Amino acid sequence: MKKIVALLLASLMLAGLFAVAATAADAQPLMVIITPSHSNPFFKTVGDAAAAQAEELGYEALVIQHDDDVVKQQEAFDIAIARQAAAIICDNAGADATIAPVQAAKAAGIPVFLVDREINSTGDAVAQMVSNNFQGASAVAEYFVELMDGEGNYVEFTGRESDTNAHVRSEGFHGVIDQYTDMVMIEQQTANWSQTEAFEKMESIIQAQGAENIKGVICGNDTMAMGVIEACLKAGMADVIVAGFDGSNDVRDSILRGEIKATGLQPIAYISEQAVIQADEYIKTGATDKDEKQLLDCVLITIDNAALLDNFVLKAE
Repeated sequence: MKKIVALLLASLMLAGLFAVAATAADAQPLMVIITPSHSNPFFKTVGDAAAAQAEELGYEALVIQHDDDVVKQQEAFDIAIARQAAAIICDNAGADATIAPVQAAKAAGIPVFLVDREINSTGDAVAQMVSNNFQGASAVAEYFVELMDGEGNYVEFTGRESDTNAHVRSEGFHGVIDQYTDMVMIEQQTANWSQTEAFEKMESIIQAQGAENIKGVICGNDTMAMGVIEACLKAGMADVIVAGFDGSNDVRDSILRGEIKATGLQPIAYISEQAVIQADEYIKTGATDKDEKQLLDCVLITIDNAALLDNFVLKAE
């Protein structure tokens, strides 16, 4: 009798082990996607495009928003490491503050693929895939100068100080605009990528400078441009020349209404999808055939092609 009971227990234990093994084999590998707040449609596109591509390739996708808070970002990396993620896709919260989390993930055997924003190190992330911000900003600035007729007072709104892209875009703007001595920057302020902050600061600038003394406003992203145009229209500045950068649907619609004049489209949906595709290749083969630093050119969006823009993708005519 004891032998029969022992055999039954052994059989049950083996069955349990096989069940656990089968469950582990059936489990999808996890890809963690870490982004800034989805209140900005640009960053929502990063999360949505990467998650959709990951799921298409057979991964479970976990999207976490860090809200540009380095503590929240660290918590997100900790979750990815604790859950033994197969890879991390990250639109980071700071060029310096993100180095340590990326290094921690690398030490844990988890490859990191950065999109949209670079960090101030090389050799830690497998890839850093960003839009060619200087090229795109230069294209926007050239069109801005053209609409300004190469003269007049203008305001610049820059992005978050900790974000490399904010500096690169501003450099791209000034590489063009500063060649025109009759164009005068009367204010330069950061609105930290925020529509609300840009609206409030633009209202203050209009009060201080006078609406009649502001011919144009160039912005480091589209959410700030939306705040600026709202303040300008409220002040009766229907002829003001406003340009943004990103290629959002909100700015597309504003361009089609004849308000904002231009933006620079970042191919962020494509970049996010490619990051996942490269991560999948790395997971399966241990390498990719791409360089760590990867730049993708931007496209100038004006009234001529705005109708073809949808969710950061420019459709063929």
